[in-house]
Amino acid sequence: VQLQASGGGLVRAGGSLRLSCAASGGTFSMYRMGWFRQAPGKEREFVASISSVGGSTSYADSMTGRFTISRDNAKNTVYLQMDSLKPEDTAIYYCAAGGGRNYYAPGSYGYWGQGTQVTVSS
Repeated sequence: VQLQASGGGLVRAGGSLRLSCAASGGTFSMYRMGWFRQAPGKEREFVASISSVGGSTSYADSMTGRFTISRDNAKNTVYLQMDSLKPEDTAIYYCAAGGGRNYYAPGSYGYWGQGTQVTVSS
């Protein structure tokens, strides 16, 4: 499975961005999908995950209520709507496919996109 993330950019604090991750080369609807992020000098951290058919979503505590993960299996795409952005949300955001039981752990995913930069100014 190949993943292509897009939608990052520069936004002011309090603003919104919508990230997209398009999948190809596999059966997208079979995979649990996740979003992770990595800020300079920090480890990659879990942001959100969605089950293969979209019926179950999970979020990191600091994103709950501000971020929304969704997917469109007909378009082989997963989305991350980010609202009320804060400067501490600045990071490279990665999408990943194939999450298992430990869906909050990067090692649980077998496929990764290239990342898209999100910068939030104060």
